[in-house]
Amino acid sequence: MGMWIGRNRKARVTYGFDEIALVPGEITINPNEVNTSFEIPCPGGREPLKLKIPIIASAMDGVTNVRFCIEMARLGGLGVVNLEGVQTRYDDPEDALAQIVKADKGTVTEQIQKLYTQPIKEELIARRVQELRKGGGIVAVSSIPQKAERYAAIAQEAGADLFVVQSTVSTVKHISSEYKSLDLAAFTKASKIPIVIGNAVTYSVVLELMENGVSGVLIGVGPGAACTSRGVLGLGVPQVTATVDSAAARDAYFKKTGRYVPIITDGGMSKGGDVCKALACGSDAVMVGSAFARAEESPGRGHHWGMATPHANLPRGTRIHVGVTGTLKQILFGPATVDDGSQNLVGAIMTCMGNVGASTIKEFQETEIIIAPSIKSEGKLFQTVQGVGMGTR
Repeated sequence: MGMWIGRNRKARVTYGFDEIALVPGEITINPNEVNTSFEIPCPGGREPLKLKIPIIASAMDGVTNVRFCIEMARLGGLGVVNLEGVQTRYDDPEDALAQIVKADKGTVTEQIQKLYTQPIKEELIARRVQELRKGGGIVAVSSIPQKAERYAAIAQEAGADLFVVQSTVSTVKHISSEYKSLDLAAFTKASKIPIVIGNAVTYSVVLELMENGVSGVLIGVGPGAACTSRGVLGLGVPQVTATVDSAAARDAYFKKTGRYVPIITDGGMSKGGDVCKALACGSDAVMVGSAFARAEESPGRGHHWGMATPHANLPRGTRIHVGVTGTLKQILFGPATVDDGSQNLVGAIMTCMGNVGASTIKEFQETEIIIAPSIKSEGKLFQTVQGVGMGTR
């Protein structure tokens, strides 16, 4: 499982999306006849939350707001609103968003930090949840662990269906003398709605999170397009290995308890092929940011910034420009008008499932995978030189 990197020290070899490929199946299926549905279990034996497509939009201020999430729900997916973002700091966040978009490259991080010093208004938490509820569909919101108990109580009272607890690295055992750590087991037991937690990348941590009653685990540390944690902190595990290890934990937990807790690969996927690989590696669904930041409905106007960009002392994100390429419906279902795989993500999933002979996501998780570092470059010289198709980044 490893190789020597120096005297008395071994390291595992790990893999990301660009280093593997999926092998076509011995039978194929009409893509229109595959099932891409996804479920999140609810506490108390209640009916699970059901999605037609296994795609969730990240709780990032450049990606989701009330308008975006309502449209995402209408199309069969799920969007999550960040309860510690501009949506809950400003009655009308449009001016703050415009300032971030217009800020100079050299000062944008400082500008974001300044805008996020405005206190969170608890009345806005309830208001945003109510606005989402009025729009229909599943209502999902998020916060960091330190604020989870308070904000989850407000969100549940206002009508939320799902609460996401998200931090750079999530563990059950968190040691701090400065503040009270979240008691995850007690928190999930007291909650009337599903709790999804992230982010994690290792077998043992994912298993322990599941043992504490969560309804889903987000997988990924640092792979997001606007995240700089891997550079700032040196942390992370490439998403293929992180997903495979986490899927093994999910399966071990299911075998032991009979309770199936989905894993959701979060970050590092901007194109259909990446999403397909994540699902084939064992993920039940994916959480995507930058691909949706390109939608006309997204609040960032073609810009996207990491969740930890506003951190006052150690920002671990940046603002990137991704451009506006089409509607949310185009990005999810096409018709694609770009050649790089960033539109019609659901069509890519369905077509890939058909080509490997998988009729469900569970069958898709059994796809044969090969290590293939040349898969993106083989025969693609002209695309690479001309910066088109698979030659784009």
